[in-house]
Amino acid sequence: MSHPHIHTELPGPKARAMIERDAAVISPSYPRDYPFVMSHGRGTEVWDVDGNRFLDFMAGIAVCATGHAHPAVVKAVQGAAEKFLHISSDYWHEEMVGLGERLAAVAPMGEPAMSFICQSGTEAVEGALKLARYVTGRPRFIGFLGGFHGRTMGSLSFTSSKYTQQKGFATTLAGVTHVPYPNPYRPLFAGDDQGEAVLEYIRMLFQRSVPPSEVAAMLIEPMQGEGGYLTPPDGFLAGLRALCDEHGILLIFDEVQSGIGRTGRMFASEHWGVQPDIMSLAKGLGSGLPIGAVVAKRRLMQQWKRGAHGNTYGGNPITCAAANATLDLVRGGLVDNAARVGGHFMARLRELQRDYPCIGDVRGKGLWIGMELVESDAKKTPAAALCDAVVTRAFHNGLLLLSCGTSTVRFMPPLTVTVAEVDEAMAMLKTSLDQALAGR
Repeated sequence: MSHPHIHTELPGPKARAMIERDAAVISPSYPRDYPFVMSHGRGTEVWDVDGNRFLDFMAGIAVCATGHAHPAVVKAVQGAAEKFLHISSDYWHEEMVGLGERLAAVAPMGEPAMSFICQSGTEAVEGALKLARYVTGRPRFIGFLGGFHGRTMGSLSFTSSKYTQQKGFATTLAGVTHVPYPNPYRPLFAGDDQGEAVLEYIRMLFQRSVPPSEVAAMLIEPMQGEGGYLTPPDGFLAGLRALCDEHGILLIFDEVQSGIGRTGRMFASEHWGVQPDIMSLAKGLGSGLPIGAVVAKRRLMQQWKRGAHGNTYGGNPITCAAANATLDLVRGGLVDNAARVGGHFMARLRELQRDYPCIGDVRGKGLWIGMELVESDAKKTPAAALCDAVVTRAFHNGLLLLSCGTSTVRFMPPLTVTVAEVDEAMAMLKTSLDQALAGR
């Protein structure tokens, strides 16, 4: 036990008992990384069932935007639950209309927007794809290697962060062509401008194998998540926008993980001032409650006829109440906190990088930060085993993390995180790095 807040072996006796119960009745398909069994949480702190305290720097995979059990979100949920739990999206109520108004107010389209409310990120992506096909009448799409967009069949057709998600589920949606996502740290093409190289690759596809007149949309994460927490080169998203405009193609931004203040702006695309036609949201939108949204330019979404798309639980009053409270909190200061504390966090990680050659790259914006670990060779070979060891050791030291890409540790704490909590996490991270390196 390397941390004073860890009082038992991990997992502790109560945690082991629950894991055994789970194994008998819950699907083994969930990709669980380490044996954390949660009891409760407040803000950035969480406790397991054995009373051990942890700092949560993965926030339920970037979901708990306002931290665990934020009083304003809890109050909003309780107030909505006292009125009614469900009426279906066939009818109207204040929480759903209020959410639509809030989303329209922050939507980065540069023109009036409308929303379709759903339950998850993958459903939001499915809705975005359906809308694009519906309004363009075109069958094809462009996706990006390394992207993660969900696991239902349409969104799965674009997911390519690992083949694990696609293995065993062929054939997925036809007409999806994947192109590289520009990665300046690991350039795939010759030349210094990897963004322009990818754009040129798409132009070549349009000349030789993919008729641009048949492409309904390009679907891209403006900052790529599961593929490695990648930040695109300046000019790349603007180049995509211009290419789409040239050929009448819609641009869909998947902001399921990067949206709602995560990067120090309400949406990641705002760092480059590029406006999408359609956007998918989820994760941080509900502070932990299951909700998603397709946000689109009003002139596009208005083309959907009655019954063209729908769902049973969309616009649920409880989840909408949580989303309304979340958006109010993020707009009321948490997005600024993400930018400020994220800047401090990045600076601390780059200080650490100077002392640890295994830290090949530190990248990100706001509280969306990746630390890529590499072997000590000229090729910067991804240190996948070291990455796994660091995440595991961090758990035993009281810090909850996740990885992404091949060997990137990602940091996505709640937007409420403080400088003091970042500094505490940095001490745990350094200890975990030392232990992982010694264990090799």
